[in-house]
Amino acid sequence: MMRAYRLAKAVLLAPVLYVLLLGLGLMSLAWNLVAMLLYPLLPPAQGRTVGRAGIAYGYRLFWAVASAVGMMRIDARCLRALKDEPGLVIVANHPTMLDALLLVAHLPRSACIMKASLMKNIFLGAGARLARYIRNDSARTMVRLAVDDLRSGGQLVVFPEGTRTEGDTLNPFRPGVTLIARRAGAPIQTVFIDTDSPYLGKGWPIWRVPPLPIVFRMRLGERFMPTEGSDAMLAKIENYYRHHMEAAPRGTAPEACQNNHRAPTWS
Repeated sequence: MMRAYRLAKAVLLAPVLYVLLLGLGLMSLAWNLVAMLLYPLLPPAQGRTVGRAGIAYGYRLFWAVASAVGMMRIDARCLRALKDEPGLVIVANHPTMLDALLLVAHLPRSACIMKASLMKNIFLGAGARLARYIRNDSARTMVRLAVDDLRSGGQLVVFPEGTRTEGDTLNPFRPGVTLIARRAGAPIQTVFIDTDSPYLGKGWPIWRVPPLPIVFRMRLGERFMPTEGSDAMLAKIENYYRHHMEAAPRGTAPEACQNNHRAPTWS
């Protein structure tokens, strides 16, 4: 009955979803035009702060509107504890294309590691350059820039799978994040992204309307200190995610989240 209700609601709200996505695209285009003008005018440190704050504000606005019209139900309260903490690496699982938007919206200090080709994207490129997001075309340069950013008080958002999860089985974690953490002396905070929707998961086209509302819940997991070799640390974090996402029933929270957080309220 509940699934039938959500499907019927999806049909009625489909035009609203398309309008929201169009609005997101126009907002991103407008901000990138502004960022293109600001980039040569602002010093790098100021440009980074303004660029990241602008991106975070824009995405927060998108999520607020999506929640207000009944398209989304989002619980990201746990991220409030992280938003002002300097020099932090945040790693998360990667169920949908919306994951980066969710995290960056609530973490205005954070940078993402982006495909080099996206730096030329009309909707993303100028804003990413102003915010000093990190290109991935050269591994050595990527590590150096990420370490410098963390040492200067930034945060780094990384999806160690490297691509969206397909089904319930995590992709193998790719190296890099633990090397960056060790060189920067930065702790790694794990975040779990739960969703009950396949929307914009692997193989889901953007125009296909899912059952609505789409539910997202963020949960903080264990924090790992960079006290051991990069490979051993990466294996430990990957095993931690597999234990809590594959061995445990779907939706089961890690003990740290169950013990330290109240039951969620939706916003």
